[in-house]
Amino acid sequence: MKNSIKREQKQNLFCILPNERILCKRITIILTLVLCFALSGEAYAQRCLPGMRGTQVTSGMVDGVYSSDTKNKTGYYFGATMATYAKNCNKWVFGAEFIERYYPYRESRIPVVQFTAEGGYFLKVLADPSKTFFLSLGGSALTGYETSNWGEKTLFDGSTLTDKDAFVYGGAITLEAEAYLSDKVVLLITGRERIVFGSPVSKFHTQFGIGIKFIIN
Repeated sequence: MKNSIKREQKQNLFCILPNERILCKRITIILTLVLCFALSGEAYAQRCLPGMRGTQVTSGMVDGVYSSDTKNKTGYYFGATMATYAKNCNKWVFGAEFIERYYPYRESRIPVVQFTAEGGYFLKVLADPSKTFFLSLGGSALTGYETSNWGEKTLFDGSTLTDKDAFVYGGAITLEAEAYLSDKVVLLITGRERIVFGSPVSKFHTQFGIGIKFIIN
């Protein structure tokens, strides 16, 4: 009996009164939360480490919002990229992209398509402490091939398309926002401006879209 009393006294050494017991419970909860955040911080620290790689796919619109009303003067694109992280969550990127942009011609439209490969470097601009949200600014060099009306130079009305297919080269500036849905899956929102030389049609293209990245190691 005496031993049980002694054990109870030891357990209630700091929580003898009811108010003190409530305070002890609150301290216990706070310490538990601090421990959880500390452990989660260790998990977040495993993101975008040097040498980590991710593969991503993106899709979006070119030179405006593509819709039934603007389909004759806008376009869309698809891209696939491999990203390799460097220090400070910066990264190298290498990928390929397909762009189809339309130009109005009478009651119809003429497609101009570009197939390009590119490589570049992205600098981290902003990041939250939990490493969940990132904002990066990147520059890249690109080269590829452009074709007008898929190589068909005779139009539906018998006119001849004078724009020739050509090799193109240039660069792009990209602003990219990343949101980690998990340690392996990242949601992307991108906006970029491309400039290409060698095109007989247009040198500048504005793109914006969304994508998803999968961390593979």
